[in-house]
Amino acid sequence: MELNVNKTKEIIVDFRRKTPSPSSPLTIDGRTVEIIQHFKFLGSTISSNLKWELSVVNIVKTAQQRLYFLRRLRSFGLTTQVMLNFYRAVIESVLVFSITVWFWSITQKETLRL
Repeated sequence: MELNVNKTKEIIVDFRRKTPSPSSPLTIDGRTVEIIQHFKFLGSTISSNLKWELSVVNIVKTAQQRLYFLRRLRSFGLTTQVMLNFYRAVIESVLVFSITVWFWSITQKETLRL
């Protein structure tokens, strides 16, 4: 399966079992369609092999960046309830965004990273 995106940001999904040779590029209306390895769509990174490793890496990176603010809140002596509300709104929302799409197809290693 290959994911193709042309200059107008249209998505073309090729479900052929055999990948066409690079010498015969896919053309639509006389325009060559660029073959890409991954792209971001509605906040989720989709790769051409339908693995979610890159998406998990991006989710973990964003969550770690936001954890910094949670640590700062703790240093100000805020209550546990305020910190829990912050966690749920700012960090947990990143971790579970589009979870129904990718959760059942991630590896054990990716689950542990999350």
